Amino acid sequence: VGTVLGIIGVGLMIKRKIWAFPIGLIQVSIFGWVCFHGKLYSETVLQGIFFAALAYGWWHWTHPDGKERKELPIQNLSLQATLGWAGATLILWAAWGTAMHRFTDAALPYWDAFVFAFSVVSQWLQARKALANWIGWLIANTMAIGVFWVKEYYWFAILYAIFWFMSLAGLKAWLKAY
Repeated sequence: VGTVLGIIGVGLMIKRKIWAFPIGLIQVSIFGWVCFHGKLYSETVLQGIFFAALAYGWWHWTHPDGKERKELPIQNLSLQATLGWAGATLILWAAWGTAMHRFTDAALPYWDAFVFAFSVVSQWLQARKALANWIGWLIANTMAIGVFWVKEYYWFAILYAIFWFMSLAGLKAWLKAY
């Protein structure tokens, strides 16, 4: 169910449809439960962050700035903003990975933290409708495929491979719309 909802939700996000948000809320709840039981604690926390970001994004997309706009426009980050987000992502990865390694029995603390950091930033950028979110998803999904494969969560690995291609499609679609 989580796999199917994930594909539907990302497909709707590519098309910039508001239904991506409620479907995503259900999907991340399911994934959070599965990841917790597999001791992928970074992924578990990540699903909670996704839940909050999806709720925020749903509100943000339906309340665009300016009374004359009906849809929040796609935004392109400046070079300075891109470098800032990249630096913040790397710091988050190192800090979260170290915390997971030292304070938990996490199965793959640094690999899982990499997915965590890139996903947190990508989800935030997506909620803000920034074009760069899709590049972040390509990076996060690449690592997630490996993490889930190593944990023998083959359906999740396949799903994230599908997400990888959907992220590429999202980047192309949003570039065209931009």
